Amino acid sequence: MTFFDFLAVAVWIGVIVSTVRFMRGLRRSQPSTLGPAPRLHDLSEAAFMAGGPGAVVDAALVALLCDGRMVVGGPGIVQLRPGVRATDPAERAVLQAHQGAPSGWLYQIRYAAMRDPAVQETGDALAARGLIAAPGSRRGWLRWGVVQAVVCGVALVLSIPLSFIAFALADGSVRVPFVVEVFPVLLGGIVMGIAGAARARQRITPAGMSALRDIRTHYRADQSPYVRTSLFGLAGLRDPYLREQLVPAARGTRLAAAQSHAGAGGSEAAWGSGAELIPVVWCAGSDGGGSGGSGGSGCGSGSSCGSSGSSCGSSGSSCGSSGSSCGSSSSSCSSSSSCSSSSGSSCSSSS
Repeated sequence: MTFFDFLAVAVWIGVIVSTVRFMRGLRRSQPSTLGPAPRLHDLSEAAFMAGGPGAVVDAALVALLCDGRMVVGGPGIVQLRPGVRATDPAERAVLQAHQGAPSGWLYQIRYAAMRDPAVQETGDALAARGLIAAPGSRRGWLRWGVVQAVVCGVALVLSIPLSFIAFALADGSVRVPFVVEVFPVLLGGIVMGIAGAARARQRITPAGMSALRDIRTHYRADQSPYVRTSLFGLAGLRDPYLREQLVPAARGTRLAAAQSHAGAGGSEAAWGSGAELIPVVWCAGSDGGGSGGSGGSGCGSGSSCGSSGSSCGSSGSSCGSSGSSCGSSSSSCSSSSSCSSSSGSSCSSSS
């Protein structure tokens, strides 16, 4: 055997061992579910499954806008009706976020509510039941898959000039081209690396997908905006008035993250007001529900809120200032006359 034959054998062994360890570790990292198949408890959990914390807040905003507890007084600016009360933790997070954002910009309220502990804890509960993977739990395997695919791709390219070198050193003897010897295993390594990395990026587990399908089937006859938003994110919202308000707010999440980080000056304490600082964990958007929101249900391009690894303040903190206000007598703080879906169903927050 020549040097190139030994090199080909080494390539085969290396790629096969790497792939086996990668797939085995990826399978072991899959969250386990004990007992009967877990189910989603309510529409807030369904919203989290469909689009992360952003979809939970979007559903709460739909409920508040639909029944008039929250009204629009300008482009992207909202105001709460006096004496408004929340009916669930997500709505309470929105109300607290509004109190901490005097300017009333909807995208800032949405971003702050996404960081509220009550919204974040929804993800913790789902992860504890094996319905979604905890953030960062598969980051190492994702990196492994990407590295394997890249290394195999580079090796495949390098095998072409090595084949010519092998021919030049063969002294006229017939031999199988080196690229042919290693092509099958390198191609397999690329395919398995890409497929495994895609699997490692999936937030929703198979059990979670099953639970999400079940609750969507249960509510398939209910076309109200609140239910549609909870089950499918903003992609399922058909009411033009609500989409006009919420889609730009979702797209402004990255701006709100940048404003919050700039306002903090890199220091978490600047979010202050004496509130307890909480680490932002659940910021990713939908990856497996097939129905993520428009323009970003995640926390600023899928990164942690504002800056990687930083902690964010409570949802009551302010996310930037604005001279605009919905409290002046000249502004019109009335909601749409018809907050109903295009199918004609009434706008209801009932589940």
